[in-house]
Amino acid sequence: MELLKKAKKFLKKSMSNMSTSDRVSASREAKSLVLSINEIYKKSKDPDLMNIMKMITEKKRKIDKRLRGRLVI
Repeated sequence: MELLKKAKKFLKKSMSNMSTSDRVSASREAKSLVLSINEIYKKSKDPDLMNIMKMITEKKRKIDKRLRGRLVI
């Protein structure tokens, strides 16, 4: 499946030395991957798909955290 290859490629991609626009595009790519995999997961209930979605979501959260920056009190 092409979608799983894209997901594995995304998970292997290094997130160091990324510009802000690279982070935004990576975040959007992660969102589209998760939504696409979720459509397949609804039909098959395959636990491997759920694990891939969890890993992508974890990476997306790290990217989003970096995009938002630190909170200044």
